[in-house]
Amino acid sequence: MKYILSFVGIVLVCVGIFVFGGNVNAEQDFMRIHIVANSNSNFDQNVKYVVKDAVVEFLLPFLAEAESKDEAQKIIVENKDLIEEVANAALFAEGAKYAAEVVVTSENMPTRAYGDLVLESGVYDCIKINLGQARGDNWWCVVFPAVCFVDSKNPENLEYISKIWEIINSVTK
Repeated sequence: MKYILSFVGIVLVCVGIFVFGGNVNAEQDFMRIHIVANSNSNFDQNVKYVVKDAVVEFLLPFLAEAESKDEAQKIIVENKDLIEEVANAALFAEGAKYAAEVVVTSENMPTRAYGDLVLESGVYDCIKINLGQARGDNWWCVVFPAVCFVDSKNPENLEYISKIWEIINSVTK
């Protein structure tokens, strides 16, 4: 699995060089997602992952069609209210007594590794989902290209879903 992720990381950089004319700037080429839990209580931390699963499941089919970060961002902005509804439905189903707020913004984010794909710290465009008071630990991932954990309990399982990923797979088969 580690070798596959290394290969994927290298291929993503190569595709970025090809697609973006040799100027790969992670801060410009990636759209991230940031979900902040209400608090650090066990309940709020568990609810954060339920919301994450619901939002990622909702977004991935839309973002799989995106061919650029700008297109992904447009999709997110156009569906912002629906994303908030999905997050709030997940909160309600879990019995949370607070709501979600969804914003599309730019944030200074720390260095994060997704398998062997490492995004350096910097200011990234992102969809941020604040749960309740948003004072708890958070969860980060990348929504463009669509790279997200599919299983909160096993973060080694990564899922890459995007047009770019489909192209990579068709070339490597």
